Amino acid sequence: MEKICQVCMHHCKLSPGQWGLCRARKNEGGEIVCESYGQVSSLALDPIEKKPLNRFYPGSNILSVGSFGCNLRCPFCQNHEISMVRPDMSEDCYLSPDTLAEIAANCREKGNIGMAFTYNEPLVGWEYVLDTAKLVKDAGMKNVLVTNGTASPEILEKLLPYIDAMNIDLKGFSEEYYRKLGGSFTAVKEFIVQAAANCHVELTTLIVPGENDSVREMEEEAAWIASVDREIPLHVSRFFPRYQMREIEATAVKKVYTLAETAGKYLKYVYTGNC
Repeated sequence: MEKICQVCMHHCKLSPGQWGLCRARKNEGGEIVCESYGQVSSLALDPIEKKPLNRFYPGSNILSVGSFGCNLRCPFCQNHEISMVRPDMSEDCYLSPDTLAEIAANCREKGNIGMAFTYNEPLVGWEYVLDTAKLVKDAGMKNVLVTNGTASPEILEKLLPYIDAMNIDLKGFSEEYYRKLGGSFTAVKEFIVQAAANCHVELTTLIVPGENDSVREMEEEAAWIASVDREIPLHVSRFFPRYQMREIEATAVKKVYTLAETAGKYLKYVYTGNC
């Protein structure tokens, strides 16, 4: 029996045995299941600023976990080895939510404040995020999401009671650009508004030469963010050649600073990254 996955805007219609575009979800016996559940590809204790979150417990560390799969197809992905890999090629190990929460608690003495779900797109495996986040919260620690912000409002609503902060990628500020990346401009804006009303949110825009690097587009982006809340921090980040865009030169540092200055006309907190 065919089933439609409701996790994101793609609404993949899957026949039995078929994987979704994210490569993390599958029709198994007529039910959509999360095949990435508990499959951990990356685990590291990172500075909170690396997420990046500059205004959420600055100076602290956070245990960061990743799995595999993503529902976008960004040609510049820096973690494509795990986000774009086929499930049968993923190098991962199983960690139950209880085990992961226990590891997080044991890292408190190293300055750990909780758990960050990151590296790949965590919400293609939202069930694992939810189960783990509940345990982390019960232990009196914080939960962070680093996400592309294209999960459905229903999924976000289930997670928000357990999430303390997010960094959301705002890839650019046009429907055309989001179509290139296999995403939805409308979906990410709705996600940002819903998240910002419920937890601490910071945004990141990677500036890709010739794609989303105009002053006009940054003016529009920053003005829209300010209409949501001018105190939402924006990270304006420098592109480096990666994945399928290895022939493109890195973004000029001057361009990043110019766009950050433009955003600063509208927003209280603007940061530059990778410069």
